[in-house]
Amino acid sequence: MMKGLKIAAAALLLGVAGMAAAHAEEIKVGFSPEAYPPFYTQDASGKWGGWEVEITNAICEEAKLDCVLTPIPWDGLIPALKTKKIDAIMNSMSITEERKKEIDFSDKYYNTPTAVIGAKDQKFDATPEGLKGKVLGVQVSTVHAAYAKKHFSDAAEIKEYQTQDEANQDLAAGRIDATQADSIALDEFLKSDTGKACCDLKGYVAPDEEVLGPGVGAGVRKGDTALQEKINAAIKGIRASGKYAEISKKYFDFDIYGGDSQAN
Repeated sequence: MMKGLKIAAAALLLGVAGMAAAHAEEIKVGFSPEAYPPFYTQDASGKWGGWEVEITNAICEEAKLDCVLTPIPWDGLIPALKTKKIDAIMNSMSITEERKKEIDFSDKYYNTPTAVIGAKDQKFDATPEGLKGKVLGVQVSTVHAAYAKKHFSDAAEIKEYQTQDEANQDLAAGRIDATQADSIALDEFLKSDTGKACCDLKGYVAPDEEVLGPGVGAGVRKGDTALQEKINAAIKGIRASGKYAEISKKYFDFDIYGGDSQAN
């Protein structure tokens, strides 16, 4: 077997490699098979790459785990973990108190701010006052959906999407006024031809750690302390060895490990 990541389905090939490990523990790592650049990207041949794919691979290698990257729709990830269809989730999932009622988390492995973007021809900011009368798109079952409902629902109409890409495309088409998501993912959209033409950054939302959480971690089943501890040790290991920084420098010109509030 190969240490690192393998795609469970033949149609979803992952271009990562590792040396053979005769007794490596095999675990299934769940992810939502949708483009979420720069964290998850898929090339024309179907191979998955991106910062989070590389970091997950590095964590698995450090922990001496044989990880099988297993595609599961986003809103099915936690149910799949609880029913043992997968053993861990590494898919930009924020550590929140609500989710911790159902699953456990590793230590964080990144943390970035939450942003709102909108149409260039509209001037507003990422506040209830700024979003008053707007239609705000968010991805279903994310911290952004929870945050928008808590902070913006009295001012804006909240529209939910199965994927962030669907929200981005509706924003570009003028069907919504704004969308809220992780700032890094939205920045990637703003760099695209579509994003450049339609939209700009409206600002960052006010902190709310109860909803947004302290960062992104690997989800594990309740009580699976052995796997949780292996992943925690591996996160510390790749940061100490410089592997984390080596991978991150290929994608970012800042320290993605820090930040206020973030992700999904």
